[in-house]
Amino acid sequence: MKLTKSLAMALAGATAMAATATSALADSHLKEITVAYFLEWPTPNQFAQANKVYEKELGVKVKWVSFDAGTAMSAAMASGDVHISFSQGVTPFLVATAAGQDLQVVDVAVSYSDNDNCVVRSELEVSKDNAAEKLKGKKVAVPLGTAAHSGFLAQMAHLGIKEADLTIVDMSPSDSAAAFSQPNTDLAMVCGWGGSLRKMKEHGNPILEGKEKEKVVGKVFDVTSIPTSFGEENPKLLAKFLKVTADMNAKYAKDPAPMMEAISKAAGMDAAGTKAVISTFVFPGVDEQLSAEWMGGGVADYLTSSAKKLEEGGKIKALSDYKAVVNSSYLEAASKL
Repeated sequence: MKLTKSLAMALAGATAMAATATSALADSHLKEITVAYFLEWPTPNQFAQANKVYEKELGVKVKWVSFDAGTAMSAAMASGDVHISFSQGVTPFLVATAAGQDLQVVDVAVSYSDNDNCVVRSELEVSKDNAAEKLKGKKVAVPLGTAAHSGFLAQMAHLGIKEADLTIVDMSPSDSAAAFSQPNTDLAMVCGWGGSLRKMKEHGNPILEGKEKEKVVGKVFDVTSIPTSFGEENPKLLAKFLKVTADMNAKYAKDPAPMMEAISKAAGMDAAGTKAVISTFVFPGVDEQLSAEWMGGGVADYLTSSAKKLEEGGKIKALSDYKAVVNSSYLEAASKL
C-alpha cells in the first residue's frame, strides 16, 4: 500500500508524539533518581540525605553518587546517569552549556568565597608582592574547568602572572592535596575547595584571602543544576527536592548542632573537619534566592560575566543569553509547598 507524502508525514508525527507521551509518562513515574554531590563538602541537606528524608518526601528512591569535580557531574548528566547535580560549580556549568549541553540552574546551593582557593608551599615564602617572580616556571595543580580554575585564572591575572609562565597540570583537589602533602613534591601551588583545601593549608598558605580575594575573583557559589528535560518531565518531583533542601537550610540556620553528626557522616568527614568547612559556607534562604541578587537576575548576570572572561581567555564560546539557563520556576513552586 502506497502512502501519500502528507499522510506519511502525519503518521510519522503521530508516532513521534505517541513516543514522546509514553516517555513523559514513564519519566513522571520514576522509581529512582540519581543525585550527584561532593564528599568532604558538608551541607545541611546531607542531614536529609543521611536520614532518607528525600525518599519520604519525593516518594522515590534517591541514589547519591559522589564526584571529584563538577566537570564529571556534567558528563554524568550528559550520559543520563545523573538527574540532579547538587552544588555544581559555575565554571563547569558554563563549560558544559557552551559545549551544547542543555542544562539549567534551578537554585543556589551554597556561597563560599572563603572555601575555594589556591595554596602555595610555605617554604617558598610567596606573597602577593613577589608571586610573579617566585612562581615563574613552577608547577601548579588546578582542577581544570571548575570554579577553582576560574579563581586561579583571575588571581594569576591580578598578580601579573601569565599561564605560559607556569606548568599547569589538571588534578582533582583530593589528588593534589595528597601530592602536596609529600615533602618531596614538585608542586609549588595547588587549587581546590572544601576538605581538600583544608588539607592543602596544612602545608601552605593562600596568596589572597577574604575580601581582598573576593574583589579579584568575585562571588564564589555553587548551583543545583539539571538536564532541562528532567525538569520539564518531572516538575513536581524537582520542586519537592528543592523544598527538602530549603527546609534543611532553614533547620540548620535555627539550630545546627543536632544535624552535625549526620552531615559529617554523609560528607565523609570527622566532626572537626565538618565544622571547619561548613562554618565558611552561606546557604541563602528561598526568599533571598528568588530576589534580584540571585535567581531573579544576579545569577544570570554572574554567568554572563564569568562566561565572557572564559571566552576572552580562549576557554569557551559564550552563549548569547544566560537568562535562558536560569530557571526559578521550580524554586518558586517549592516555596508554595
